[in-house]
Amino acid sequence: MIENGYIYLLAIMMIASSIVYIEKKSQHRFFEYLPSIVIIYFVVMLFSTFGLWQKTDSVTAVYKGVKSNLLPAMIFLMLLSADMREIFKLGKKMLLTFFLASFSIALGFIGMFTLFHTYFGEESWKPFAALSGSWMGGTANMVAIQGALNLPDAAMGYTLLIDSIDYAIWVMLLLALVPFAKKFNLWSKADTSVIDAVGERLALKEDAKKPVSINSILLLIGSAVIVSLGSQYFAAFFPTTSFLTTTTWIVIIATFSGILFAMTPLAKVSGASVLANMMLYLIVALIASRANFSELTEAPLYIFAGFVIILIHVVIMMIFAKIFKLDLFSLGVASLANIGGVASAPILASAYSKALIPIGVLMAMMGYIVGTFGGLMVGKILEMIAS
Repeated sequence: MIENGYIYLLAIMMIASSIVYIEKKSQHRFFEYLPSIVIIYFVVMLFSTFGLWQKTDSVTAVYKGVKSNLLPAMIFLMLLSADMREIFKLGKKMLLTFFLASFSIALGFIGMFTLFHTYFGEESWKPFAALSGSWMGGTANMVAIQGALNLPDAAMGYTLLIDSIDYAIWVMLLLALVPFAKKFNLWSKADTSVIDAVGERLALKEDAKKPVSINSILLLIGSAVIVSLGSQYFAAFFPTTSFLTTTTWIVIIATFSGILFAMTPLAKVSGASVLANMMLYLIVALIASRANFSELTEAPLYIFAGFVIILIHVVIMMIFAKIFKLDLFSLGVASLANIGGVASAPILASAYSKALIPIGVLMAMMGYIVGTFGGLMVGKILEMIAS
């Protein structure tokens, strides 16, 4: 039974690193559908359920201190790869498709919650708000919204449950639809020449970043620490409401900092994504360490709700495809850039052509930018529906 905060931190770090090591070492296809970050959550949650550690003052102090300081640093580092100038080069049609996907997912959450919110428990809008951040961006956005809305760690189990099961099935369906791209494009009357040209241009672009070094890691850590402390300091000066808390302002300041510095020479320093992912794994493990399987009493209902959201998203995107003459590649990658993020959008893009992989990456990066703000806006609407 662990009661010391630092031993507790070491234990969850060892669990998280072991799972990530197994994923990288085995390269098993299983991890394409159930990412290590989801496995980390449920494995740590399992240890928490069995009482491997206790919520002593020491453990709680370490949990709060590490999580509150890592969150803005992780957001900043994650967004350093999201250069707005490169994203705008994707072209109007790709950008339109991405934002239509984000809009339809937001409508999916609003429509589902309008229909079924009475079947969920109190403040159920919060886990769905966090999930909307993930499905319009990535896990980092989900964690950011969880902190901004003070969502209880136990409720995050529902969010990650939907995010893993519903997402995995959606990825498999989109991959299965790849051979039908030509028939779909004939139906929607889409022109793919612009997309092919963008893909070739991005594929030929050389990576200007230098190899990861000690200097680059130290520079990135130092910058992330400054942004983390600065976000927490300046957030205290902003007015707060029941929705816009101090933590929400911390997330917003860190997000804008990442977007701005992504257009500076700091973005060319290698290692930001590696450090951000390390922080993300640890934050998810920390959240899971406060949860318990016995609290997931409404799991089937939440999983069903996730499929309803995806169904609404699909119907709306089919309508948009016909109106704006969108091709299946753009629709699929835009959908996964939102729902799956950088882990899955490039995989689907590569199923069409290796030259299109950079498009999947850039669209997923755009998701990191809009995911937090989009999730907070959806959360506000869900809160209004619930009340």
